[in-house]
Amino acid sequence: MVEANGLTFEVDMCGDGDKFALCLHGFPEHSFSWRYQLPLLASLGYTAWAPNQRGYGKSSRPKGVENYAIEHLVADAAGLIDASGFSDVTLIGHDWGAVVSWAFAIQQIRPLERLVIMNVPHPAPFIETIRTSKEQRRKSWYIRFFQIPWLPEFLLGLGGAKRVGAAFSGMARDKANFGPDVIQVYRDNAAQPGALTAMINWYRANFSDKGGLSSMVDGNVPTIETPTLMLWGEADDALGKETTLGTEQYMQDFTIRYLPGVSHWVQQEAPEAVNAALEAWLTGQPIPDEGPDGRQLSPT
Repeated sequence: MVEANGLTFEVDMCGDGDKFALCLHGFPEHSFSWRYQLPLLASLGYTAWAPNQRGYGKSSRPKGVENYAIEHLVADAAGLIDASGFSDVTLIGHDWGAVVSWAFAIQQIRPLERLVIMNVPHPAPFIETIRTSKEQRRKSWYIRFFQIPWLPEFLLGLGGAKRVGAAFSGMARDKANFGPDVIQVYRDNAAQPGALTAMINWYRANFSDKGGLSSMVDGNVPTIETPTLMLWGEADDALGKETTLGTEQYMQDFTIRYLPGVSHWVQQEAPEAVNAALEAWLTGQPIPDEGPDGRQLSPT
């Protein structure tokens, strides 16, 4: 348990190296989603932390939609970095964790050595795609649904959060890493009192006509100077590959690899390929064309 930004965070920790990696999970996930990456990072000389972000696990669960606005989520990441005592920081994010990571880098909250993004686009291309693509708006239907008070969490919580478990087993193309024990971790996490309301409040606080994530891309969007790797499962039911196009115009040093046939849950579904790309990129080696499991790692 780590005190940071006035809250308490439950943190999975691995390794004791002199570099620091902070891994931020998404919705409706848990720090458990980084179970394949933490040992790798430790073997590469990192002290790796995977916190349950506010509202998740045994971390603090403040009440009120306003407490889940992006500025608070970014401040949590900064507070955790400060609590670690490290200055050499690699920030790794998936889904909502990637949203926080993008915001952190765009706003230059703390110096970053490297940035790794998994299956969430830079906010500028994403918002532009939402404005212009009926297909992406169809895929993002749940964002509007989550604006409704109480009903989304009620429905997701039925039957011991059965629908939360189904989000993993249903969306994954290769279900080998989503057996009953894994699904139960996510169901138990969501079934805690107040958890689903807190988790959905991330959407309520940050997708509005004014403020929220759209305010991050109003006007000139700063170029991210931090070397950045994006890993993207192409078979993502929620976010189309087209949302990644044009990302390079906002980056100074950008590398992207697509994983065909892999779902939104990329680092859990294809850990061998993800870890192969991650290890190569972090150590300055060429990213292989495929992972040890034969999964492709394509630059286009």
